[in-house]
Amino acid sequence: MLQCSTSLWSADLTNLEREIKRVEPYSGRFHIDVADGHHSPTLLFFPDLVKQMRAHTDRPFEVHLMTTDPDFWLDPFIEAGSNLILFHLDSIKDPGRMIDGIHTKGNQAGIALTLEEDVAVLEPYWDRLDMVTLITTQVGIKGADMDPGIPDKIRQTRETITRKNLSTLVQVDGAIRRHTVPLYHAAGADWIVPGSLMFNEDPDEIQKWLKSL
Repeated sequence: MLQCSTSLWSADLTNLEREIKRVEPYSGRFHIDVADGHHSPTLLFFPDLVKQMRAHTDRPFEVHLMTTDPDFWLDPFIEAGSNLILFHLDSIKDPGRMIDGIHTKGNQAGIALTLEEDVAVLEPYWDRLDMVTLITTQVGIKGADMDPGIPDKIRQTRETITRKNLSTLVQVDGAIRRHTVPLYHAAGADWIVPGSLMFNEDPDEIQKWLKSL
């Protein structure tokens, strides 16, 4: 079954404690988008808020750094309670050093690939990645539908991992809809990042549906 890293961006932000508790039984972990208004055209979660949320769940926190200076934010979010850090290649000069720094501080490391980035750009880093997250829409844009090339990109990612005999996980973020999730599953995704699908529908029904795929 596809695992869910539930995106708190789609929660009722005026009552995060209640929202976390409501979907916690159906979430393998929580996805926390961090945006600085520069790399991504929005402003989202900050370390003090993540620290407050950490007290309300023992689910792992996956922090997605959509920022122009992700290494600056590494320590604050790890200290706030993150378990996995995702970052973008176009926002840092030395991705390998970033991956090593994340691991040294006890977190798992992942790279989020934008629509424009080919899977081949990961070639120098495969053996150090815990996860690859494929973004299916423009970064920071909610409500957009899946780019039609995404299923092939998922398959290419899965084939590369299999060929290299790695345990790297494949995650899909964006356009998590009833009509797209079966495509992601068939192409070889391990995790999805549901937002409105989890918070605006009955999460128990969503879990049953995922098990049926």
